[in-house]
Amino acid sequence: MNILSLIGREKELFSDDINAYEFQLSQIVSSSTFLVIGGAGSIGKAVTKEIFKRNPLKLHVVDISENNMVELVRDIRSSYGYIHGDFQTFALDIGSIEYDAFIKADGKYDYVLNLSALKHVRSEKDPFTLMRMIETNVFNTDKTLQQSIENGTKKYFCVSTDKAANPVNMMGASKRIMEMFVMRKSQQINISMARFANVAFSDGSLLHGFNQRLEKKQPIVAPNDIKRYFVTPQESGELCLMSCIFGENRDIFFPKLSENLHLITFADIAVKYLKEKGYEPYLCKDEDEARDLAKTLPSQGKWPCLFTSSDTTGEKDFEEFFTNNERLDMEHFENLGVIKNEAHFDEEKLNNFETTIRTFKSKLAWTKEDIIQEFFNMIPDFGHKETGKYLDGKM
Repeated sequence: MNILSLIGREKELFSDDINAYEFQLSQIVSSSTFLVIGGAGSIGKAVTKEIFKRNPLKLHVVDISENNMVELVRDIRSSYGYIHGDFQTFALDIGSIEYDAFIKADGKYDYVLNLSALKHVRSEKDPFTLMRMIETNVFNTDKTLQQSIENGTKKYFCVSTDKAANPVNMMGASKRIMEMFVMRKSQQINISMARFANVAFSDGSLLHGFNQRLEKKQPIVAPNDIKRYFVTPQESGELCLMSCIFGENRDIFFPKLSENLHLITFADIAVKYLKEKGYEPYLCKDEDEARDLAKTLPSQGKWPCLFTSSDTTGEKDFEEFFTNNERLDMEHFENLGVIKNEAHFDEEKLNNFETTIRTFKSKLAWTKEDIIQEFFNMIPDFGHKETGKYLDGKM
């Protein structure tokens, strides 16, 4: 499957920058030690591969998914083989006591990269998953940052999201709040981050779902009114590694917009995808027709599709990597932009947010409205709009 052609591109985004800095990259990676947190997710796997193939002295990978970790190792062994350095994986929850014991037993890394996240807009539908999103995206980041400070880590990197720029959904807002917590810790350790677009065919994404739907002989469903920027998994890994290694303290890297990175709808990708798989898209009028035709159309070289407008909570009308009041460096790299940040944060707001969330958790009782109010306290211009409709209510 040619991912580049499916997302409407011919050229890889960051090849010029990677080639220009490859000698430095390889020198630094081959003489350094790394911990990758959330390393078995789509972005985590891509980052791990980028580090592994440059022969690090030590590469430890942590992820809560035991099965995905197994596949990561199989993938690396099958693609790259072995390195002389210490390569190990650990199936751990970074919020757990076991993870804390793991860090206490070693914990000495030059670079810590945190790719763990609850990334789905659909995770904001209920107060319990939403609280886990806060714990994962905000507090686990703050915790692992503190551990890195205590262990003398040279650099801490974590992934933000384009949806953190003027957020309209809870996932984007949680990452914006994470950025605030990271800025506070940046006074004690060098940090950098990345904001980037959707990773094409990443685990759990709509495009990844296309593969599942074909395998299970089910209809393809996609919105026809939402345009998004897409990067490939390899590009996501390259962007993260470039930010981690070359970002100055508080830098946030993002892909420059160019003819190589343009907006495309999910429905357009679905059409390209089906044609590459040898099927002609057949547009259906509703879910019932799509489900029914899935039993017969594929044998005729056609695939039932339902392309509709989006009306679910948390969908942003457009994507942006930075806001008008952020200072940019667009000259240093060919295809990478950099947001240059000062250590701006509100200590009182951070402390109040942390105290309030901890109080909710200690009482084992909170509502979605409680959490939304705390998000508004942190981000007064938070553009959240509740429609009462969620992706789990659709096919």
